[in-house]
Amino acid sequence: MESHQSLESLARELAALPCSLGPVRLIGIDGHAGSGKSTFAGRLAEALGGAPVLHLDDVASHEELFGWEERLRAQVLDPLAGGRPAHWAPYDWVERRFGPEQVLEPAPVLLVEGVGAGRRALRPHLARLLWMETPRAESWTRGRRRDGRELSDFWDGWERAEHAHFSSDPSRPFAGTLVRQSGTGYEWSSGAGATAGTSTSITDGDELPRA
Repeated sequence: MESHQSLESLARELAALPCSLGPVRLIGIDGHAGSGKSTFAGRLAEALGGAPVLHLDDVASHEELFGWEERLRAQVLDPLAGGRPAHWAPYDWVERRFGPEQVLEPAPVLLVEGVGAGRRALRPHLARLLWMETPRAESWTRGRRRDGRELSDFWDGWERAEHAHFSSDPSRPFAGTLVRQSGTGYEWSSGAGATAGTSTSITDGDELPRA
């Protein structure tokens, strides 16, 4: 195996997976808050030719940081499983309310990224679960630095909620691919639980992820 491959090689691997949700290959990207999920999902979506990305930050709310699974099932999973467009309303974290309805068409590959993308209720619908292999403390420090002091109270509550979530419903043991940041972009490993896989470098950009 070559030690360096482009991000397109991972995209081809994922696009070749069997469909997992009606006509859709649902790919979960999970990890701690601040681990780089959003940026990685954006780059992977580009490599997939513009695959849609569903951000779980748009599904969660202040009142339901992790209690959104039934809403996701009714609004997104069930329609896509039937080959129908999903109709859902993203949450506005500033206005603290759900916004105008959005339409998500079935696509060959759909990325769902966010803390909890690999939770127990979602795993049966995933073609592959990717885990961002960034340590919790590093991820949280980055997230706090990104959001500033004005959100420090929110982060205090978030850290408790995330810790409780992963304690009762861990994602990493079920990941088929682990993704690590490197000086030239990303490295990934796939295999049984991914932990025994062979690392393959992805060198699509030097900047660190934003979220």
